[in-house]
Amino acid sequence: MIEIKNVKKRFGRKEVLSGVDLTINKGETLVIIGKSGCGKSVLLKHIIGLLKPDEGEIFFEGTEITKLKLKELYKIRQKFGFLFQGAALFDSMTVGENVGLALVEKAKMTSGISQKDISKIVAEKLEVVGLPGTEKMMPSDLSGGMKKRVSLARALATNPEYILYDEPTTGLDPVMSDAIDELIKELTERLKVTSIVVTHDIFSVYEVADKVAMMEDRKIHFHGTPKELVETQDQIIRNFLNRTDKKI
Repeated sequence: MIEIKNVKKRFGRKEVLSGVDLTINKGETLVIIGKSGCGKSVLLKHIIGLLKPDEGEIFFEGTEITKLKLKELYKIRQKFGFLFQGAALFDSMTVGENVGLALVEKAKMTSGISQKDISKIVAEKLEVVGLPGTEKMMPSDLSGGMKKRVSLARALATNPEYILYDEPTTGLDPVMSDAIDELIKELTERLKVTSIVVTHDIFSVYEVADKVAMMEDRKIHFHGTPKELVETQDQIIRNFLNRTDKKI
């Protein structure tokens, strides 16, 4: 379980988070929605400790993480996989090297994982995301959807218990967006991970979410099931859902 309590964050004079409260239960898929610039991605980075709040607390499985030393935080981060917006692959590295990056870093810090082990894990994770045998390809050879899948394979390489997705379908055509949604659902069911998805794609909410959190005015405005979201008469939510574009 992840508990976020009264988290506030400013960048200079700009307030981005203004007292966010949210609970994410283990094993569920939570989708975070809201208008551009409402703080969705900033909140995601707080959950994994890439950003620290100005005020408030974040509990991960009972441990308050915002004041942990880097070494202690690193141990917790090993339980997370992160799919960055835009995939964030290293252009100078092969697909296999990108997927195995965290494993190589782990091998430097601990014993018991060999290059042979790393290669085997890389091959397994690429197969999981539907890209077997692509280890020697370069990012420049990949389509946008393939890059997202490689990034997801990299997130899976350390067998995380939690996966964070930052705009996983941005920049993809509707067919590939649907394929990524299906992959998120499949991985959640097969690997029993907890998934947190930040998206502008309202259709992804209906496809993958167990729970939905909508941000408005730098706080959580709604937290409930997709059914409750659709049925609410809250005018702010109705206005949000009634927009005609797929990408909101």
